[in-house]
Amino acid sequence: MGISKITTDKVKERMDIEEVVGDYVSLKKKGQNLWACCPFHGEKTPSFSISPAKQIYKCFGCGKAGDPIQFVMDLEGIGFQEAIRHLAQKYGIEVEEEENRTPEQDLAFKERESLYIALSFARDFFVKNLQTAEGKSIGLSYFKERGFTPTVIEKFDLGYALDGWDHLLEAGKKAGFSEDILLKAGLILQKESDPNRKYDRFRGRVTFTIHNISGKPIGFGARILTKDKNQPKYINSPETPVYHKSDVLYGMYQAKKAIRDQENCYLVEGYTDVVSMHLSGIENVVASSGTSLTEGQIKLIKRFADQVTVLYDGDPAGIKASLRGIDLLLEGGLNVKAVVFPEGEDPDSYSRKVGTEAFQSYLKEHSKNFIGFKIELYQDEIASDPIKKANLIKEVVQSISKIPDPILRSVFAKEAAQLLEIGEEILHTELNKSLIKKQREEVKREQVEQEAEVAVKELLGEEVATSFQDILRIQEKEMIRLLLNYGAEQLDDEGLSLSKYLLEEVAELEFFSPIHQKILTIFRDFLKEGKTPTVDYFVKLGDPNIQKEVIDLISTRHEVSPHWHDKHQIFINSEESDLSQTGFKSILRLKRRLVQKMMEEAKEKLKQGEKDHSDEKKIQELQEIYFALKKVQVEIDKELGIVIG
Repeated sequence: MGISKITTDKVKERMDIEEVVGDYVSLKKKGQNLWACCPFHGEKTPSFSISPAKQIYKCFGCGKAGDPIQFVMDLEGIGFQEAIRHLAQKYGIEVEEEENRTPEQDLAFKERESLYIALSFARDFFVKNLQTAEGKSIGLSYFKERGFTPTVIEKFDLGYALDGWDHLLEAGKKAGFSEDILLKAGLILQKESDPNRKYDRFRGRVTFTIHNISGKPIGFGARILTKDKNQPKYINSPETPVYHKSDVLYGMYQAKKAIRDQENCYLVEGYTDVVSMHLSGIENVVASSGTSLTEGQIKLIKRFADQVTVLYDGDPAGIKASLRGIDLLLEGGLNVKAVVFPEGEDPDSYSRKVGTEAFQSYLKEHSKNFIGFKIELYQDEIASDPIKKANLIKEVVQSISKIPDPILRSVFAKEAAQLLEIGEEILHTELNKSLIKKQREEVKREQVEQEAEVAVKELLGEEVATSFQDILRIQEKEMIRLLLNYGAEQLDDEGLSLSKYLLEEVAELEFFSPIHQKILTIFRDFLKEGKTPTVDYFVKLGDPNIQKEVIDLISTRHEVSPHWHDKHQIFINSEESDLSQTGFKSILRLKRRLVQKMMEEAKEKLKQGEKDHSDEKKIQELQEIYFALKKVQVEIDKELGIVIG
């Protein structure tokens, strides 16, 4: 079963690129477009552009592009049908089914949906267990002891796993779930010595539901309440097809709006820290759940805010051991602050101890940027030990070098020099050394990757592009760009459009690039009916390769400010101001590249002919062809204003 075309059309009519992307990243308006840091790759300066007018997005960093449906597909890692379901749910559109999926696609989709349904069933099962006698006396009493209100318990889907081997397993089987799906969802375990023996993963523990960014349950964390030294305090769901720990932060679903509104994300360690801070009126908080920070988690924070404030328990030794996380956050393009609680306290215990107002005041008053925080942490040690002070200076320089923005690097370098009481020029010298070393390592790594890529292509027998092929692709790309942007524009009073002019000039040509040839063929087919295809036609064509290429070609990273004309009376010529000349020169450049390619081929044949001692007549013919092509090139060069000595 698949989604009907009626449903798909309704979603396409209702969806809005700004609303869809805005659910995941914080958008800022600049010119006609909206901009954000790309959610698909780590970057420090926003290069992810959203065009509300064209209903498309384009990242000028990693090249990702598409419409709202493609965005959901790329970000959630789901197929077209699932993306339509996701958007239909967002806009309250009823989903109508029809049979159009292959058996394999249907099977994969059903399994993924089954996992989500099984995890939702487990969530409901654990939540309902709080109303049982065992759940009330153990689970609910623990939450009440922590000060968790019924509202916050419901908000986070907190629950309790009954103390027994197969309570969830039996309930799941009665509800129609297979043991295989419960295993794949990470809800039950299989005994190694007896494959037929299966039992609940979570037993006799309070449960914390882990949600994805859309609010679906994808896993659980469970805390034991007894003092059994043979049992870990917390156990968590394993990696599954729907749960990837490195890309998830606990509480992000509940926090994303507040993070965007406050432009700051509090980062804590545990589940209870997140819940307690919500009770204190602070909702822009997420937890790494006791694991080391990953690149995926940092990207997730970066989607919603540029500022992160790390909250540390009052344990100096533990803080020093986890300082590497600050460097990772800085490298991810985030502005980093830190707050340390009094010794022996954590966000959960301290918020319960001092109350909401005092807790909020403490966060504001004790928030320090990472430089001040690091230096203060080692203040006592460096006061009497020059060696430790020198090591701290190197550590601080290392952290500053992680900051992508050169202006921020300079500001923090100046502050660090003042706090450490050393010359600013010395610190800058060390900083430059660190940056140069890092740059060399990056260049070397890129070089190795490029060489490896060429080697693999040669090993597989794939053709490595020559310079002429690359040049031709560029010129063909430029021709298609003009057709997409200005194809319907009229060049004269007699109705000659740019597309008609360009297509007539290249009527006998086949483009070297397959994707550009496809687009060219569509333009030719439309021209036969006296029409010009629109950008919207290509975006909605259903071919993801064409869609991406078209969006790449119509997206511009920079816009000319209207102030040049309106305020300063400075007029800047644009390509659309004289499309006749723009189209003419584009045709000439393409033909020039083709002529050069033909000349190169003729030259190679001449060399081969001389090497093989071919007859003089054949060699003379090749020479005549070469010089005739050279003459054509010279004529084209004159038209383009190219002078070659």
